[in-house]
Amino acid sequence: MVDWDKLRVFLAVAEAGSFTHAGDTLHLSQSAVSRQIGALEESLNAALFNRHARGLVLTEQGELLYRNVREMAGRLNETEALIAESKQKPEGPLVVTAPTGLGSSWLTPRIGEFLKRYPDIDVSLLLADSDLDLGMREADVAIRITEPTQPDLIRRSLMTIHNHVYGSTDYVRRHGMPKTPSDLDNHRLITFTDHPPVPAIVNADWILKAGANGARLRTPALRVNSVYGVYRAVRSGVGLALLPDYLVDGNANLVRVLSETDGPAITAYFVYPETLRKSARVAVFRDFLIHKIAETRF
Repeated sequence: MVDWDKLRVFLAVAEAGSFTHAGDTLHLSQSAVSRQIGALEESLNAALFNRHARGLVLTEQGELLYRNVREMAGRLNETEALIAESKQKPEGPLVVTAPTGLGSSWLTPRIGEFLKRYPDIDVSLLLADSDLDLGMREADVAIRITEPTQPDLIRRSLMTIHNHVYGSTDYVRRHGMPKTPSDLDNHRLITFTDHPPVPAIVNADWILKAGANGARLRTPALRVNSVYGVYRAVRSGVGLALLPDYLVDGNANLVRVLSETDGPAITAYFVYPETLRKSARVAVFRDFLIHKIAETRF
């Protein structure tokens, strides 16, 4: 096994371009650095540097080793920081991404309580209906309504989101209350557009085909690319739509129709990268979500 101390010296030399400059960084003599590199090259049976009058240049084997050692050093530094953080109170930046509808209507009204409880955590909310890349650190943690497939992401099931057909009291008064899914043939329907694509908040075409006569889908009165936009359209009396119960809960202006019919249910997940497994910030935010979810009708 290669000695990590020799790899650490190699990394310093590769980045400094000379034994002398690397020695200054490591507080070692030029000769001590040279001996370490010589011993590493002997153990690997490969030349790692081409020596030139103007400095050192990595060989092909040296370039390969440098890329891997640099990645190892980065992971080690990140792990050391996480270990130190796990022993301290939760603090520092936390970038959270969530779907626009869930984030704007459910999460943001509750985030103040979290900030009050953990004033040293600097939270940024990124609300988007497309998945940000957690592996590339576009965000630290995510609430997602589709299960991630990347193997380096940790996921925990948060809740099941139930969906039902809703309309405004004014719309139902003017157009009547549908009794069965086939009655939707005679109503104005609002659903999701697929341009640009949006995540599977609900089965986008469910309300267009539930109880429909024949193979053809119903034609919607309106398509919107945001669940919150659909919700606002329903509130204004444009038509009926499939909405998540959490979005409607407590709104006296909306009524559930087709009371005997359930729409498709969606599982929401709390997701974060493996590198943040020991993060105190992530742990307290996860626990906060679980606590608040227990208080909500989904």
